[in-house]
Amino acid sequence: MTQLGLERTITNRETYDRTVERFRADNILLPTLAQLADPSTIPSEVEAALADVDPDTPNSLNLFRVHWHNDEDRKTRVDVPNYVVLPKSLTGVDAPILVAYGNRFPMIHAHKVLAAYGCLVPRLVTGQFDTKKHRAFWPSTGNYCRGGVAISRILDCHGVAILPEGMSQERFNWLDEWTTDPATDIIRTFGVESNVKEIYDECNELAKDPKNVIFNQFCEFGNHLVHYSVTGKALEHVFEDAQQAHPGLKAAAFVSATGSAGTIAAGDAFKDKYGTRICAVEALECATMLYNGYGEHNIQGIGDKHIPYVFNAMNMDVAVAISDTATDSLNVLFNTEVGRQHLIEERGVPADVVAALANFGLSSICNVLAAIQTAKVLGLGPDDAILTVATDGAAMYDTELTKATAKFFGDTGFGAEQAQRVFEERLVDISTEHALVLSDIDRTRIFNLGYYTWVEQQGVDIADFEARRDQSFWRNLRELLPIWDGLIEDFNAATGASVSASADA
Repeated sequence: MTQLGLERTITNRETYDRTVERFRADNILLPTLAQLADPSTIPSEVEAALADVDPDTPNSLNLFRVHWHNDEDRKTRVDVPNYVVLPKSLTGVDAPILVAYGNRFPMIHAHKVLAAYGCLVPRLVTGQFDTKKHRAFWPSTGNYCRGGVAISRILDCHGVAILPEGMSQERFNWLDEWTTDPATDIIRTFGVESNVKEIYDECNELAKDPKNVIFNQFCEFGNHLVHYSVTGKALEHVFEDAQQAHPGLKAAAFVSATGSAGTIAAGDAFKDKYGTRICAVEALECATMLYNGYGEHNIQGIGDKHIPYVFNAMNMDVAVAISDTATDSLNVLFNTEVGRQHLIEERGVPADVVAALANFGLSSICNVLAAIQTAKVLGLGPDDAILTVATDGAAMYDTELTKATAKFFGDTGFGAEQAQRVFEERLVDISTEHALVLSDIDRTRIFNLGYYTWVEQQGVDIADFEARRDQSFWRNLRELLPIWDGLIEDFNAATGASVSASADA
């Protein structure tokens, strides 16, 4: 229970009381998950105080910005999350693709800070995590560990990042600035994006010390629940806004890379409300769901070679694999002057849409390509909206753009001819060769693949593993959301924290 973040009562009163005292001294006020799902319910005095708070500082008030409703300045709150509708001139399909921007989140310019909050705070308000004794370890391929370090620092916890050594330099640059001691608080494991097991192995060694608490996003149900409630609600606002401009629009599909299986939980929320079909995306270079594959890839932020424990595999409808050759080359097309010029002048893509592509990092481009394949394989039309997210922006991949330019265009450079070729190969000629509409047998096969990671390697009880096969498990899991919010409210009442003294980080 404690390993998976499923507690619903205070388990250690002594630890809880110490945390209350510490938060009282530091005047740290915690937002509820309901407030993050609907920021209009955040108290007006908090909103007023936030006006003077830099979103890139470890100020506790920035916890109230850990939602999708920040404007481009990441200070102003908007009623509808920022998003773009990708037109047929770019995607080649009739179905409009709605992409919400994850780089509006505070501190890390990525939505994984939300997942980190959803995993740590339930542990604090149930007395499972002692801020004086424990260290919080955040294993990921980049953004989640940055989110974990940011949330840890704000909440006066000792946060440690664990990530593969081959991740983008921008991730490490950020961690150098935010960790307490970069030499010890940034653990580099072997490999690149696809080397997730090596992260698990490191965590298993670290977990032998009872002072180390591992917040493994791949098996932390707080990750699933916070996206079901907060991201699901945010995208509902996006869809309803698009529906006003396009009466009769249907929420036909939700697309997300599996990654840690947090974000894709928003698809569960959409299916519950609209009957939306859910598309799970992975890297072609080691496609696990489609081919039981192995290998390495560079679509940073999506993980692979296993099925996450918090992945509701039996609720999926489509599986798609995308190659990192496509995401790397499109990153060059979308984020160079010659590429943008080609899109506007030769392809007729509206200039405002082209400008919006700067909000797409590598996994974001992956989601868009999968959305295009989903439109094709499901035969979606102009009244069928596909929703997805841009998990982070292009700014996180400047060094990767340089590498891709050298790798793919080193002999010729990236000019008008290369821009035309990339557009035609990676957008015009997208096939559905690696897209599969899932049958019950396919879902069962994908679900069963998780056995080898979670039961054989990680020691999960087989009965607990099997329980996740039934949708009643996931419905019952959501009962935790109001329970956790009640615990957060009780915790705030116990600390007596307010906004009056929260200006200092």
